[in-house]
Amino acid sequence: MPVFLAVGATSSIPEMTPPIRGLTLANLRDTFEEIHNGQRHEAVDILEPRGTPVLAVVSGTIRKLFHSKPGGNTIYQFDEMGVYCYYYAHLAGYMEGLREGSRVRSGDIIGFVGSTGNADSRTPHLHFAIFELGPEKLWWQGKAIDAYPGLVAAVKRAK
Repeated sequence: MPVFLAVGATSSIPEMTPPIRGLTLANLRDTFEEIHNGQRHEAVDILEPRGTPVLAVVSGTIRKLFHSKPGGNTIYQFDEMGVYCYYYAHLAGYMEGLREGSRVRSGDIIGFVGSTGNADSRTPHLHFAIFELGPEKLWWQGKAIDAYPGLVAAVKRAK
């Protein structure tokens, strides 16, 4: 049974592990409300060297591997209960053998930091977001949840 972490008055997200090994609080900044490319960012950008392994933050299923103009190489991962979708974007690539439908455990390497899509090629980073899924479980239509508090808690637990 997952442990839940309170995020605001109406939402909670399962306890996560950091998406990058050795992540520190100094590496995190809450950019959820910032405007990027004319839209609310609704994510946390974690600057790391190109090729740094990206880890699954919870156990679950890879729902979609996708290449888009804004996100570049992306991963949509559902938690085990199919309530939340974790979005990893601007990846240099995916872990060898990763496929849609793959089961992953928290801490498994799923991809690598990059600067694909509309990311500045000089600033490789992981664009990380969380979406609360509706009853239809549509990975592209979830309600954005601020990932920053969950990432802060994950980093503190990992110490």
